[in-house]
Amino acid sequence: MSDASISEFDRDTAVRRLSPGEYATDLSARWSFGQVLNGGYLLGAIGRALADALPHGDPFTISAHYLTATASGPAVIRTDTARTGRSLSTGSASLVQTDENGIEVERIRALATYGDLDSLTGEVRTTAKPPHMPSYEECVSTNDAPDPSLIPEFARRFAMRFDPATVGWAVGAPSGSGEMRAWFAFADGRESDPLSLLLTVDALPPTAFELGVTGWVPTVELTAHVRARPAPGPLRVALTTRNMAGGYLEEDAEVWDSTDRLVAQARQLARAPH
Repeated sequence: MSDASISEFDRDTAVRRLSPGEYATDLSARWSFGQVLNGGYLLGAIGRALADALPHGDPFTISAHYLTATASGPAVIRTDTARTGRSLSTGSASLVQTDENGIEVERIRALATYGDLDSLTGEVRTTAKPPHMPSYEECVSTNDAPDPSLIPEFARRFAMRFDPATVGWAVGAPSGSGEMRAWFAFADGRESDPLSLLLTVDALPPTAFELGVTGWVPTVELTAHVRARPAPGPLRVALTTRNMAGGYLEEDAEVWDSTDRLVAQARQLARAPH
């Protein structure tokens, strides 16, 4: 298979086993916001290494603490298996880079449990509802931005359509609601899968923008739960923030597939711009 036929996400989260539990990866600037790489993209690379290291292939839950900002370029992911069972396996991972002084710096530390999503029962009992939002065609494309030159490199990886009720921030009129909703798909046509959902939960602009706060909103900790294998087609993503205080905010994410099934959830703690 040629490189041209591999999706950007798969190519840019690829890992190469150096030794048991240790993987090399080359992090791409295509997933950057300014000089910093997106946390969901980095979680995708870590998730891929864990999928290889653990006997189960699907992420069920992963919690990552972001210790220092990660830049594009070479990195090493070291994994450790904590426990393996018939239905679940648990392990940890650490992403490290070498700084300009030749010193190894740990960027992210994660703990995850993996399983087999296809083995889950089909029973669903839930009070959760898909986000109420206009159709894909009625939503606002990233290409409709007032100044396309301000679209971050990261956002160009997607074909997203935003709920018009949550894009006031883009024209200087944030709603103050702390909500963000959008249809999500990859720009190169790649269909979503359990691994890419680790990126999807962190792909939209931060809800802080609709609260009237702009600038870099670095993630302190992100926990993602993958609930089901997504059906083909665009996903619907809804983000909410209920409390921004003391310079920090929480952000809850829900991801729904084309069959109205909740396929992923996440919560993160982020630092608000000063």
